[in-house]
Amino acid sequence: MRDVAIVSFAQSNAASEVRSEVEILQPVAAEAVKNSGLARTEIDFTCSGSSDWLQGQPFAFVMALDAVGSWPPIKESHVEQDGAWALYEAWVKIQTGEVESALVYSFGKTSPGDIAQVQALQLDPYCVTPLWPDLDSLSAIQARACLEVGVVTERAMAEVVSRSLRDARDNPHAVRKGDHSVDDLLERPFQVSPLRELDCPANSDGATAMVIVAGDRAKQLCDRPVWIRGFDHRIDPPALGTRDLTRIPSAKLAAEKAGAHRDKLDFAEVTAPYSHQELLLRREMGLADDLSVNPSGGSLATHTLMSCGLNRIGDAAMRIAAGKGDRALAHAGQGPCLQQNLAVVLEGE
Repeated sequence: MRDVAIVSFAQSNAASEVRSEVEILQPVAAEAVKNSGLARTEIDFTCSGSSDWLQGQPFAFVMALDAVGSWPPIKESHVEQDGAWALYEAWVKIQTGEVESALVYSFGKTSPGDIAQVQALQLDPYCVTPLWPDLDSLSAIQARACLEVGVVTERAMAEVVSRSLRDARDNPHAVRKGDHSVDDLLERPFQVSPLRELDCPANSDGATAMVIVAGDRAKQLCDRPVWIRGFDHRIDPPALGTRDLTRIPSAKLAAEKAGAHRDKLDFAEVTAPYSHQELLLRREMGLADDLSVNPSGGSLATHTLMSCGLNRIGDAAMRIAAGKGDRALAHAGQGPCLQQNLAVVLEGE
């Protein structure tokens, strides 16, 4: 396997934007390229992650190329998925030896439309989508199942929220942050039982960009490259009725195949849009009870659809680059009740 490192990362200040997707993405992509030390024309491959459903037209992702530049002609690809999967494609492209470097970016703008209606389109088109269930309700079903079998407790969920929003105070990109006692959180009304408002994601518009480079070139470009030591992604059945919602076997397998437990982890960044999902991922991915999880605040602080997973990887990489850890697990999840899961192990130079 070729050594591949993350050499730069940038993300927007998440908010409900009046700007278009291209206007949100352009300064973020430009910052990632500038910080990489490479000229735009030196980057061999470009891969993006987004959803045309959010923009409401086919091949809408093509317009985003205006933000990164497509002249002179570039090698380019796109995944209809979170940007973490675009990173996986770029990493595989480098492994083949066809390219030496790649720009990966993703973006999501959910504020103009009904996000609940849009996300229902990923469900079973015959039996589930016609009911138009929102993800808060589906995740509440999962949370209730976990409570019933004792996988989580309401207090443990509140502890996740309290810690996440407290940690988010140090994250300038977080849209939700602050101090909340566990008891105060438990006294709040349910939004969709058993989930309260702060148990649910802080949805936001935004964009993310990252540059990865192979081998010795990465060492020349930055003081502490963050190496991708393992990468894997798996998927569970899409039909909710065929799954045990208290288990996430795809997340467990992805972490194992990525090599998460071959050495000590200093922290983890996981995509857990709902408080109970962090607890579930801890168990399924074999994370120690005392391991720091989501020091950035995670999705409970900022959840930019189609960029959240790439944000988790980027936040983990920048924490390692800053010397706040040497080895971390980063995770991306997508689909209802964490149906699709990706794991990547990162190590500092």
